[in-house]
Formats: sequence, C-alpha cells, structure tokens
Amino acid sequence: MPTDLAVRPGTAGNQAPPVPPGVRAGLSLAAGLGLVAVVVHTLVPGVPTTLVAVLLGAVVAVSGALEGRRGALVAPGLHVASRRVLRIGVALLGLQVALTEVLALGWPVLAVVLLVVTGGIAGTLALGRVLGLRGELVVLVAAGFSICGAAAVAAVAGVRRSRDADTAAAVSLVVLCGSVVMVGLPVLALLAGLDPVAAGAWSGASTHEVGQVVVAGGLAGGGTALSLAVLVKLGRVLLLAPVVAVLGWRARSAGAAAGERAPVVPGFVVVFVLLAVVRTWVPLPEGLLALAGLVQDVTLAVAMAALGCALRPRVLGAVGGRGLALAACSTGLVVLLGAPVVLAL
Repeated sequence: MPTDLAVRPGTAGNQAPPVPPGVRAGLSLAAGLGLVAVVVHTLVPGVPTTLVAVLLGAVVAVSGALEGRRGALVAPGLHVASRRVLRIGVALLGLQVALTEVLALGWPVLAVVLLVVTGGIAGTLALGRVLGLRGELVVLVAAGFSICGAAAVAAVAGVRRSRDADTAAAVSLVVLCGSVVMVGLPVLALLAGLDPVAAGAWSGASTHEVGQVVVAGGLAGGGTALSLAVLVKLGRVLLLAPVVAVLGWRARSAGAAAGERAPVVPGFVVVFVLLAVVRTWVPLPEGLLALAGLVQDVTLAVAMAALGCALRPRVLGAVGGRGLALAACSTGLVVLLGAPVVLAL
C-alpha cells in the first residue's frame, strides 16, 4: 500500500546527502595526483611538492584526457579541490609562522619585507597597465609573486572570485618564474661575492613559493642560511592576511553594484591568523606540528593538482607574450626590491 511517509535513501534523519559522482571523481583524481606529488617530494626533497602537483595536473590536462564528457564528469570535484581543499592548506600555513621569530629579524629586515610585498604588488599592477593587460591575471600574479606563491594566488582568488582559468595560469607562472629564481638567485649571490647568510636572506625576500625558498636556502649554503631564508619568507607570508583584507574590501565595493559582495576577509584567512597566534604563544608538541605540516603539504598538493588540471593549451596560449613579459618583469622587480635585505642584516 503506497504511503506518503516513504523516505528516500540518504535523506532520513541526520544522514548526510550523498556526494555527487562528479565531485567524487574529480576529488579522487586530484587526490591521486597530489599523493603522487607528495611521494616524489619525499623521494627527492629538492623538488617542491606544489611544482610536481601542478605539472602532473597539467600533463593530464594537456594530454586531452579531460576533454568532452570525461572533463565534464570531473569538473565539479576539481573545482572543490582547487577552492575548498586549498583553503584548508592555506589556513594550516599559519602554524608555520611564529610571530616572535619573525619580529626577531629586526626592523630593517622587516622594512625590506614590507617593501617587497607592497612595492611588488603596486609595481606589478603598474606593469600590467603599461603592458595593456587588465583583469584578474594581473592581480593574481601581483599577489603570488610578492607574497607566497600559489597560496597567495588562491587566497586572493577566493575574495575576488576569480575564474579557475586565471587562477591556474597565475599558478603556472608562479611555478615557472619561481623555479628560475630558486636556482638563479643563489648563483647570482655567489657571483656577487655574498656570504651564505646574505644569500639566504635575499632568497627568502625574493623567491615566490615557501617550498622554493627551502630549496634556494639549501643551495645558498644550508644551515643558518636556510633558516634565515625561511624566516624572511614567513615574514612575507604574515602579510597575506592584510593584503587579502584590502583586496577583499575592494572586491566587495566593486561587487556591490552587481549584487555580489565577497567577504572582506574569508574564513580561512581568519583561521590562518588565529593559528599563527596559537603557534606563537601556545606550546605545541612537535608531533602535532609535524602532522599539521603533512596535512598542509597533502592538501596543497591536491589543490595544486586540481589547478594544474584546469590548464589547457588554450589557457596557456591566452597568457600570451604580454602575460609572460608581466611575469618576467614582476619577478625582476621582486628580486630587486629584496636586494636591500643584504644591507639590513
């Protein structure tokens, strides 16, 4: 006898609704590629996880494996990975930042860090106008190159609701140019006759990704040079929150007329700041910090793989010569702005 009390599967009581197949498929693809990237980094520590993840995703995308129906199937999950999963990784980055250690660098070094971030962003935006470029790519490149690479790109994209194509293009440029700086800056410092500590500080002030800074600091001499490089870089990471707040306010003002009001400071940036405060003043077990670092690496790898999958030949072609020129000039600007840190030590 039919009854109106029949309940559909997956909706009874407090049971969560089923995850759509497209979300499962896309997340599984990104997770698989991300885990491979983590394994590669474990075997070859000199290769940043984010670099491997983006390249793996790009290979899958360029191979044509995600065209047509297959691409449509995994698209929802890739979108979740490139947004929500990435925000978890960015938030956990706060546990790497001990405010007291950053402040111990001294005001001259911190002044250079502030110059790199503010001057890098303002200069890149100006370069974009000179090159006749408009839109989200310029803003994302400015933030990514000046603050902390792909994590900054993701944070800014979150408040500006940038297209995945622009976000993926900016991340690819971060990987490309940051890798050049990662190797080239220690060599340049050596040719300039700088000692390893100065070379490490310069690398931290001017290299794009945290992972790339670790490699650059190792090439500069390791030890104290590496520690200083990471600390200077974390000083730049610390400025992620105020920069996102400013860009969020601008996006909110611009979107008001269109009926879209992005949050001034997204929740994951608030969590980033809170975790930095906890890391600074609350004693945390090394095991917990190591576990959080592993989760951060995995989530960022999964997200970067998803962004890599968003790359298509037409997306890379859309960057064009002017986009590459912007990336090259922005990189040169950040390297120049970071050079005075050598005198600030």
